[in-house]
Amino acid sequence: MTVCAIEPSADHGDDGPENAGTPRAACAITAEGAYAARLAPAGDSWYPERWTLDGPEPYAVPLPGHQPEEPGTEVQPMADGRVLVHRVAAGRHLFALLYPTGPGTGEQPLGAIECPDGTAPPRLLPPVPGGERAYALAVGPRSTALWQVAGDSSGPRHLAEIPGRCSGGVWLDREGRMLAVDRETGGRTKAVVVDLGCGGEVSPLLQIAADSDDRILLADPDSGLVLIRSDAPSPGHARLGWGVLGSTLPVRFPECLRLPDCAVTPFAVQPGQMLTPERCGVALRVDGALGSWVGVWRPVERRVRHLAAPEGWLAGAGTWTAGGELRLPYATRESPCGVARLTVPFAEDGLTDGTEPGTSAGLEAPASAPSRPVPLQQAPLARLVTN
Repeated sequence: MTVCAIEPSADHGDDGPENAGTPRAACAITAEGAYAARLAPAGDSWYPERWTLDGPEPYAVPLPGHQPEEPGTEVQPMADGRVLVHRVAAGRHLFALLYPTGPGTGEQPLGAIECPDGTAPPRLLPPVPGGERAYALAVGPRSTALWQVAGDSSGPRHLAEIPGRCSGGVWLDREGRMLAVDRETGGRTKAVVVDLGCGGEVSPLLQIAADSDDRILLADPDSGLVLIRSDAPSPGHARLGWGVLGSTLPVRFPECLRLPDCAVTPFAVQPGQMLTPERCGVALRVDGALGSWVGVWRPVERRVRHLAAPEGWLAGAGTWTAGGELRLPYATRESPCGVARLTVPFAEDGLTDGTEPGTSAGLEAPASAPSRPVPLQQAPLARLVTN
């Protein structure tokens, strides 16, 4: 019996499978893969739980507070093993760090954010590389506030006000300085880069066509591989594509990533492939009428390999090792803290030049300072071609 395949704060878009919003994973994992955190069920209530993943066997530590958590409470693991928790009380957004103290739970309050009228509740960004800080976005009517909510002794700190309504959040470097978000302005959504080292300076990242919605879903800082979703090749129907930061090659939209009547979301990329981004393994969450399962794919190959998810998979959560092992956390009544380790049988005779049938959007990377991610550039729709 599955104890937690439940996602208390999951959300999907309402535009059909191909245009579905990115579902939230059932647990968060640090960028280095050492810790995870989730809301665990206790009857009809919830409590934070930390998983340790970097030992011989995974184990869980419950971190219940003085009262049960609300289903919308956000939790995020930190690099030192503490768990960041985001609660809402009396209209204020409270942040604290939880840690085990013998038989109980210690709690270090970090402060609160009060959002003005018309501003959506702040949402935690994915765990930052290094795990010493944490950030959140609060979307207002015309701009989005970027907050640092952990890692500053003075409490939550407002870092920048980004014009437009921002969503998503992908880290582009190992230092946790370059953040990519999807910004909606003028009825169109484009991925942009926010430079935390320059006071939140914003620069373009994805502008495939003037009238397309171009979102970034995932990035690997080692190889520069990025996974995107755009309706540029098929107006009105968002498709998955891939590209490489700084490359002059086009973003490509493989046909094999179009799965009828399914929502496909990349959730993990194999690290360590410095010079061969096309050989990075990519793990996909596939949601269909029969439930959720795992797809694995490499840009160099022409097909997606479908794998049954372990019973109780914390859907959308997982990590790759540099050696190619896919690790999927799961929880069942018999195994309340488990990790399935899958060795993916990728073919060795894949397409060595990374090409495959599908649609591509021609991109040219402009010159940029070496310390900044190179935008994938602005390509007119007329340059879309089919190979």
